[in-house]
Amino acid sequence: MSSRLDHIAQKRREKLDRIRKRGIDPYPHRYHRSHTTEQAIALLEQCEAGGKETPLVSVGGRITASRLMGKISFLDLRDGSGKIQLLFSQGRLDKQQGELFDDLDIGDIIGVSGRPFRTKSREPTIEVEGLTLLAKSLQPLPEKWHGLSDVDKRYRQRYLDLIANAEVRKIFRVRSQAITAIRSFLNKRGFLEVETPVLQPAAGGALARPFVTHHHALDQDFYLRIATELHLKRLIVGGFDKVYELGRIFRNEGVSTKHNPEFTTLESYEAYADYNDVMKMVEKMVGSVARLVAGGYGVEFGNTTIDFKPPWPRLSLRQAVKKYSGIDFEQYPDTDSLRAEMVRLKMEVDPKKRRGRLIDELISTFVEPKLIQPTFLLDYPLEMSPLAKAKPDDGRLVERFEAFAGGMEIANAFTELNDPIEQRQRFLQQQKERRAGDEEVETADEDFLAALEYGMPPTGGLGVGIDRLVMLFTGGQSIREVILFPQLREKP
Repeated sequence: MSSRLDHIAQKRREKLDRIRKRGIDPYPHRYHRSHTTEQAIALLEQCEAGGKETPLVSVGGRITASRLMGKISFLDLRDGSGKIQLLFSQGRLDKQQGELFDDLDIGDIIGVSGRPFRTKSREPTIEVEGLTLLAKSLQPLPEKWHGLSDVDKRYRQRYLDLIANAEVRKIFRVRSQAITAIRSFLNKRGFLEVETPVLQPAAGGALARPFVTHHHALDQDFYLRIATELHLKRLIVGGFDKVYELGRIFRNEGVSTKHNPEFTTLESYEAYADYNDVMKMVEKMVGSVARLVAGGYGVEFGNTTIDFKPPWPRLSLRQAVKKYSGIDFEQYPDTDSLRAEMVRLKMEVDPKKRRGRLIDELISTFVEPKLIQPTFLLDYPLEMSPLAKAKPDDGRLVERFEAFAGGMEIANAFTELNDPIEQRQRFLQQQKERRAGDEEVETADEDFLAALEYGMPPTGGLGVGIDRLVMLFTGGQSIREVILFPQLREKP
C-alpha cells in the first residue's frame, strides 16, 4: 500500500476512535429499513401523483459521493436496488449526529431517516432527520471508484468491482435471471431438478483431466466431478424420465477467455427422446431466455447482433470442417494420415493426439471462430464421442450435435448410448488411449456399466455451458467477467 493510502487509512482509524469515544457503536447489530432506495423513490412518485405529503422513510446503504455546499451537504447513498441523494441541512441533526456526520467518509455504510422530496433539479432526495452509522469503512474506495479498470484487481477483489461498476452488478443480475429462466423452462416441461455427487470415485462423463483429492476417513482418492452425466443417466435407469442438474464442474485444464477450471453447466436427460428432440429444446430454451434477459431474440455481442430466434441452422460436422479448413476428414481415416495433412497446413500438432482429438482441433481452429450466429453442427466421428449412440446408417458417426454462437461452443448433446456391452468396449478403447499417453479420455465407471445392464430407455442428453451463455447475453469477452470469483494465479 502506498504511503498516501496508508495516511488515508490512518485518518479513518482516527475517526473510528473518535466515534467510539463518543459512545457510538460503529458496527451495530441491526438496523431496520422501511424502504430500499428504489422503494423510496417509488413512494415519492406515488405521493406526487396523489398530491400527498411523503411520509418518513428509513433507508440504508453505502456513501458513494459527497458534495459539501456550506450549510447544506449532499451525499449519494447506494444500496442493492439503486441510488438516492441525501440532503443534510445544518440544524436538522442533533449535536451527536452532527459530529458523526463530520467523521463520515465515502465508503461508509449508514442508515438515515427523513422525508423524500425533489430538489429544484428534480433529483429524488431524502432530507435527513436521523443518522446512524452502520459500518465504518477503514479503506478508501478505488481512486476512480466509478470506473475501476484494473482487471486483475477487479477479479481478485470482486467486492470492489461490484461497488465500483454498475455494469458488473448488472452482469450478475442477468446471470441470475438466466439461470432462473432455464430452471423455469425445464420445470414447465416436466423435468425434475436433482443433485449428484461432486466427489466421485471415477472421473467420467467427459474428456478432461480431473482434480484429485483424498478422503482421509475412507483412505480413498476421489475426483472432483468433470461432468454430471453418468449419475444423471443412472437416474434415467432408475425410472425418472426427465432430470436435470445445474451445478459446478471442475476440470484441471488451462485458463483462457473461454475456460475456467471451475465452471457451471446444465445437464439434462430425457427418456424416449433423441438428439433431434434435444436440438429443438435447446433453440427454444435459449431463445426464450434471451427474450427474458435481453428483451428480444437479438443480443449485441461485440460488433454484431446475434439472433437467437429458432430455428437455428444445422450443418453436418464434415461439411463445416471441409468448408472452413479445406480438410475432408473422411479422406483421412486414421491418425497418421490426418496428422500429416494438418502438418502440411503448417498446424502445430501434438503427436500424442489421436484422430478424434485432431478433428476437435480442426473444429476449434477453423470452424468455431466462424460460427457467430447460433448454429448446430451434427454427426461427429465415433472416436470423438464414446458415450453417444452410433447413427444407424453409418456406424462411423454418432448422433451428436454441438451448438455454437459468438464463435464458441455453448452446448453439446447426444442420443445416449444405452447398450452396456458396446459401452464397455468403448471404455476399454479409451483406456488403451490413456496408456498411449492421452490423459483426457473417459475412465471406465463400473457402477455405471452395471446400471446400464438393468436397461436404460432411448435417451437424449444435453450439456450447456452456463458461463458462456451469460457471456453472450451480456457481451462479455472473457469467462472471468461472468464468474464472480474466477481462479487466478497466486501473486508472488
